Amino acid sequence: MADRQYDIVVFGATGFTGALTAQYLASQADPGTRLALAGRNLTKLEALRSGLGPDQADLPLLKADVNDRNSLDELAQSTRVVISTVGPYIRYGEGLVAACAAAGTDYVDLTGEPEFVDLMWLRYHEQAQATGARLVHSCGFDSIPYDLGALFTVSQLPENLPVRLEGFVRIGGTFSGGTYHSAVGIMAHLREAAKLAGQRREREARPSGRRVRGAAGTPHHDQEAGGWVVPFPTIDPQTVLRSARALDRYGPDFTYSHYLVVKRLPVLAGLAAGAGVVAALAQLPPTRSLLLKLKDPGDGPSPEQREKSWFRVRFRARADGAELLTQVSGGDPGYGETSKMLGQSALCLVHDPLPETSGQVTPAVAMGQALIDRLVREGIRFEVLER
Repeated sequence: MADRQYDIVVFGATGFTGALTAQYLASQADPGTRLALAGRNLTKLEALRSGLGPDQADLPLLKADVNDRNSLDELAQSTRVVISTVGPYIRYGEGLVAACAAAGTDYVDLTGEPEFVDLMWLRYHEQAQATGARLVHSCGFDSIPYDLGALFTVSQLPENLPVRLEGFVRIGGTFSGGTYHSAVGIMAHLREAAKLAGQRREREARPSGRRVRGAAGTPHHDQEAGGWVVPFPTIDPQTVLRSARALDRYGPDFTYSHYLVVKRLPVLAGLAAGAGVVAALAQLPPTRSLLLKLKDPGDGPSPEQREKSWFRVRFRARADGAELLTQVSGGDPGYGETSKMLGQSALCLVHDPLPETSGQVTPAVAMGQALIDRLVREGIRFEVLER
């Protein structure tokens, strides 16, 4: 792909997270990186470019639309890596994945939609393996802190030991309209997602001579985690387990549990009740439409709100009687740090010597320690708290 015109193209650059990612790369990309911005509205792209400063006045702008497959093919064939920020991905994402798989182009996104990830694996994993494309989903707050945090934690342990790992997530911040619409979409398609997950399990190879499994756990108070914890069934534990199945470093018997942490029990009860109500309302088209009207897809938190946001993910590992406590932490999880994670994932694929992989792979499998090193240099903390 050395003769491609660009190294990285940001697709959906005028959206909320897309613009943040474009701004981040315009100022923080490795020297010599050939960057371009893509979207369906050139006028909006020009406005975004003008806000990036005089140094970016000649930044290439590409017109591409999710409803125009030819434009997506041309986009994929022009670059080494595509960053997609156009969600909900189950509605808008497949065309670009298909184009990248066909063109042998590396692809990263920030999806948290299990249905989309499984569908893309079923339809394009084998083609991407054949062309050499690396399709790396969930390269934002879903699922970088958990996937790379688990890898970081396991790497601190002796090899070839059974590992029991627990992840505890605490978040301070708000979310954008796009994230909200994706969440409602996930809840509306739980049956479809379960069906696709079953189809993937039937086709996907499992590790030989090793065991990797998830354990849901139960709600309880955990002092080391910092409060009350409840099983958190997002895409993130799925990503961790897929990395563990692919990499022998996770040991002969690996178990992972994933929890959300809140300080007070009434808050936990309120979150559970609210999630149940939204999930129920999302099942029917009329009530789902009402839910989606509550927040516009283009809305997002203000710079002041993002400045106050933070995240902390603690990992507790038990192996052969020993216990290890680690932590991954940073600032605004959904936007500031997500644009950083997404941008550095693309830069890592372009510039760093990495293991030979292809097809749909997780961040830990595709980039691993090289991406951890990049994120640490950018201020996201990976640390051992207690041995």
